[in-house]
Amino acid sequence: MRISDILAQRQSYSYEIFPPKGQMSVDQAAEVVDQLVQNHPDWISVTFSAGGSGNSQNTFAIAGDIARRGTQALAHLTCMGATRQDVDGYVEQVRLHGVQNVLALRGDRIPGRDVRDFAHASDLVAYLKQLDPDLCVGGACYPEGHVECESLRQDIEHLKAKQDAGVDFLVTQLFFDNDDFYRFRERCDRARIKVPIVAGIMPFTSVKQIQRMAFNCGASIPAKVVKRLVRAGDSKEAQAAAGIEYACQQLVDLAANGVDGLHIYSMNKPAIGKATHDALVDCGYLQN
Repeated sequence: MRISDILAQRQSYSYEIFPPKGQMSVDQAAEVVDQLVQNHPDWISVTFSAGGSGNSQNTFAIAGDIARRGTQALAHLTCMGATRQDVDGYVEQVRLHGVQNVLALRGDRIPGRDVRDFAHASDLVAYLKQLDPDLCVGGACYPEGHVECESLRQDIEHLKAKQDAGVDFLVTQLFFDNDDFYRFRERCDRARIKVPIVAGIMPFTSVKQIQRMAFNCGASIPAKVVKRLVRAGDSKEAQAAAGIEYACQQLVDLAANGVDGLHIYSMNKPAIGKATHDALVDCGYLQN
């Protein structure tokens, strides 16, 4: 089933996981998937690394495993340094594994990996739609603007280019202040961006993690988050509990304000998936 069809029917609920690296096996990743699907998400997205981390080939296996379990899979694809032939091969693998949905991304700039056939994510979206019109293609968006964009206006122009290229839906980068998302949604409305926008939330689990995320993604850290971390002190467990509690509050508020979908960056931690699911069940936005 196409994710765009799900979004046309209801407010969606979904997770993101990443393929295993280092000592984590594909079997262990399957255990994470097994626990996440018990929360009945509408889909689970699987990241893709083109930067030499060694986990990109596992994207297909994990996405296929999700699809075989009866949950929709969203396979990420980055185009930085990719050729058309690379993308052709990727789409062939996606089809072989029974996956109908792809998240088209430019990807991070990597030293020594220059632009080849795709300069922007919108170029990849257009090519995927040309290659397989039945493929459901998602794209990324940035409530506070992409870190490389000089202005919010320029960021919206790039987003409009993705819509014009045929993107079916959008998923936001993480954010910690829901008002940033609501202002972003208003900008999209004014720019006549009509595709569904799924709000992406990543629970912070430590001071170091939130600092790293803010630097890499350009996300602002509100004072209310800083205060929660101060109250948590040096305890890693207290910091993680504060982050999950805050994310659950974000999700409940977003659900109440009619977002098209809720997407949780689970960091391969089923406990995070369970906590966010239960918070939304308690408030009546999800069924057990």
